[in-house]
Amino acid sequence: MAEITGPEALARVTDLVEDIDLAMLTTIDDDGHLVSRPMSTRQMDAAGDIWFFTADDTEKVDEVRARRRVGLSYSDPKGMRYVSIAGEAEVVHDRAKMEQLYSPSVEIWFPDGLDTPGIALLRVTPAVTEFWEPAKGRLALAAGALRSLLTHDTPDEDAVNHGYITC
Repeated sequence: MAEITGPEALARVTDLVEDIDLAMLTTIDDDGHLVSRPMSTRQMDAAGDIWFFTADDTEKVDEVRARRRVGLSYSDPKGMRYVSIAGEAEVVHDRAKMEQLYSPSVEIWFPDGLDTPGIALLRVTPAVTEFWEPAKGRLALAAGALRSLLTHDTPDEDAVNHGYITC
């Protein structure tokens, strides 16, 4: 497995997160259960923070306010690309940032756009990030896996790019 770290890994994760878009956000409820729901990524900024629109009156916001630790999981099975992020979340009420991240698609959930009562941002600050993707393309990875199955050899270690970032 080709290991990627540092600024190269952060750049690659940013591309993956913004390209895959939908993440499963995992929070911890009052009973200690892990609860996940899909969220549409608005941005991964230069500092590595990941931004989402949300509403103040949701269970996820209550859970984040009680226990800031969250997980994000991005999955693109067809492209064989995956990102896992563990970090801390906070609810942010910053009109200028909302205006920066706004697009008409936000109105699907917020009919009055940025004037919708209770609209907020959720910022996730990663602590640990990992990603996996084919190093030489999806078809090359699939062909290598098939070859390994037929020959009973171990797969090519350079077939998958893997990155790990700790903050």
